[in-house]
Amino acid sequence: MEMEYRKLGRSGLQISALSLGSWLTFGKQIDDRTAEKLMAKAYEAGVNFFDNAEIYARGESERVMGRILKKMNWPRSSYLVSSKAFFGSEDDKPNQRGLSRKHLFEACDAALQRLQVDYLDLYFCHRPDPDTPIEETVWAMNDLLRQGKILYWGTSEWSAQEITEAHLVARQYHLIGPVMEQPQYNLFHRKRVEEEYKRIYEDLGLGLTIWSPLASGTLTPKYLKGLPQNTRLFMDGMDWLRELVLREERIRKAQKLAELAKKLGISLPQLAIAWCLKNPRVSTVILGASKVEQLEENLKAPEALPLLNEEVIQSIENILNES
Repeated sequence: MEMEYRKLGRSGLQISALSLGSWLTFGKQIDDRTAEKLMAKAYEAGVNFFDNAEIYARGESERVMGRILKKMNWPRSSYLVSSKAFFGSEDDKPNQRGLSRKHLFEACDAALQRLQVDYLDLYFCHRPDPDTPIEETVWAMNDLLRQGKILYWGTSEWSAQEITEAHLVARQYHLIGPVMEQPQYNLFHRKRVEEEYKRIYEDLGLGLTIWSPLASGTLTPKYLKGLPQNTRLFMDGMDWLRELVLREERIRKAQKLAELAKKLGISLPQLAIAWCLKNPRVSTVILGASKVEQLEENLKAPEALPLLNEEVIQSIENILNES
């Protein structure tokens, strides 16, 4: 099945419906050779967006991706690469994190060096910054656009109100507002995408590059029969995520969703990813993978879309609504 390309919100940019992210894997969980194989496999399948951030493996994730992009020597016009700024990649001294003009400019330059590219296609404000006036952030992003260092800017995990405020500032000063948002979205995490953002898709032309379609592994077979200790949830610093995703109730529902997927002749991850793709507001679903076979399986998820008819969608809802 050929890769589908969707518009990034109201922009003219075409982005592959499935993309590859490097959070928790590149420069940390997997070796560079595996990272190279994953990127090559994704690109070969039609993926044109590779997602990254300054905080991922404290900058090492971007260095790994940069070395691979240089080695592959794909036409620069054939792929999109992103970075995100907020958390920093160094220590935690004043101005080394946040959305101040200083940090956004320095973080952008550092990301360009690590990724070994002349510009970032997408640049995200990784979280809202209550300590920086929204005007400062919007102006800084607009200046980076004018300098040609970034082509589109967006947000990640901002509220609908914060995104709207950024657009109001942009309109007031005739600047360019955020084009995309990168929220978590999956069968267990839906409220923000489906309810909170409901009014701003049409108003602001917002595109979504969603992360965690498999709910950090809950929607895969790995946790259905107990808790293996060698997964990303058991890496140092992941306690908060482990507590969130490994609730008994979620595991029970995931088991029932796995049974439904089996009846349809697909895997649980393919069902979960196809369900995300079925939402027309989603511009791209960011896949994470630590093994090539895992990525190959998940890249086949769009083939499951025709199976998700009204009856199947209702069955999914019934499972999710069980108490």
